[in-house]
Amino acid sequence: MSEISEILDLTSSWERMQNTNLPVFIYGMGDGCLKLMREFKKYGIPVAGIFASDEFVRGHSFEGHLVHKLSEVENALGCGNFIIALAFAAGYESLIKQIDSITERNIVIVPDTDVVGVGAFTKQTLSENLESIEKVYSLLADDKSKQVYEDVLKYKITGDISYLRECCTPPEEAYKNIIRPHENEIYVDLGAYNGDTIRELLSFTSGRYEKIYALEPDKRNFRKLSEYAKNMKDIKLYNAAVWSREDTLYFNAAGGRQGKLSSKGVETAALSVDGILKGGQATYIKYDVEGAEAQALEGTKETIKKWSPKLCVALYHRAEDIFSLPLMVTQMCPKYKLYVRHFPYYPAWETNLFAVCE
Repeated sequence: MSEISEILDLTSSWERMQNTNLPVFIYGMGDGCLKLMREFKKYGIPVAGIFASDEFVRGHSFEGHLVHKLSEVENALGCGNFIIALAFAAGYESLIKQIDSITERNIVIVPDTDVVGVGAFTKQTLSENLESIEKVYSLLADDKSKQVYEDVLKYKITGDISYLRECCTPPEEAYKNIIRPHENEIYVDLGAYNGDTIRELLSFTSGRYEKIYALEPDKRNFRKLSEYAKNMKDIKLYNAAVWSREDTLYFNAAGGRQGKLSSKGVETAALSVDGILKGGQATYIKYDVEGAEAQALEGTKETIKKWSPKLCVALYHRAEDIFSLPLMVTQMCPKYKLYVRHFPYYPAWETNLFAVCE
């Protein structure tokens, strides 16, 4: 058996909660809780209750469940006598530390659920796509990437965030060791949000660049992006989604980072990178487009073939992204070296592919 196929022998998060004698509580409300409740119903896992952090509980209920305080559940049952299924994302240091402190006294599972509503990564996903997943693993250019890839897969199956702790690195490591930004970057930012990743990149180039193209479909985010960039030169902003071709799509304008393309919503212009650049060069392209990464890559095909720009591609919006997107990239440009890094985040929502020609 290969190292990857051995992951199939691990107990999944769903199996663990199905077979436990302990009550299972969902920690958190909103969309994440609804997703967990949907999966609990599918796997026959009873919901013992819902709780939130003490400071957020105001005597309200969610989906027919009175929302308790974490301290109330701990006091009533005793730490370690129930299972916590985390239903929200932790992406900043103080919240990550808070979750880590809870795992020191309680049993915490962070099930891998779908980000864009099309199904989570499961043992079946791994089994049915084992050949492709093992091929990606074999293509990775350094031992760190192989560790990250294996640990993220183990996390996705088990819901055990210790695997994410083991493999995470700060974004600075990827910039310094893989991307290696220079002062003449022609940067294409797909999913530019409020300019945060432009700001991040420029922190490594002393604020210098040759040109920037930034696409952001959400109107509120685009206003923030425009405000950030108003005094910058040689930057083109597009209030548009990115796609395989020029089109008109619908966008679920959720605000923040979570807006995504949808079957209904706000009518939104969609552009391709090849259409924007018209044969011109890009040196670095970032793809974080809430599940439309494959279409965005398809719309960058000519640019990749001609210029081989450095790429950063989100691998976590769809279950198949972790294997289909790396294979797509290497098919477009076989000379790319592939790296995978996971930045601090629970669940594995900041797992990214980096492709560079060295």
